[in-house]
Amino acid sequence: MQLTARTLRPVSGAFAFALLLGGCAHHKDKALSVDLAASKVTQIGVNAYLWRAALDTVSFMPLTQVDSNGGVIVTDWYANPSSPNERMKLTVSILDQDLRADAVRVAASREVAANGGWVEQPVAAETVQKLEEVILQRARDLRRGAVTG
Repeated sequence: MQLTARTLRPVSGAFAFALLLGGCAHHKDKALSVDLAASKVTQIGVNAYLWRAALDTVSFMPLTQVDSNGGVIVTDWYANPSSPNERMKLTVSILDQDLRADAVRVAASREVAANGGWVEQPVAAETVQKLEEVILQRARDLRRGAVTG
């Protein structure tokens, strides 16, 4: 294979760039911690902090669907042992790659046992809002932990 000046230019430019970056090696640890703490961490398709926080928040419930690329977590019905006549099902959606308050949505379904079956009941808006707040707070804590290491 014969190398021409036209072929060598991009290669030599990349080599020079690599040498310049090598001179910045002493800043590597600081840059890495800032990068990890960035609000836009998306190696899985959605914001990694929100994703981890959502999984942590609903981990006590059985999961039926988990899609990190689409940012969707669907739980199966869960009945709290202290109130076995009521059960909940959640769908958590991560909507953005950024760690923002409007990047997480929770939809909840609630059923109550009646006449030998389950009857759908409304879910209090405060319940859904509280779940979203818990997920956001956990995501912020994870991000803070990445900064302080």
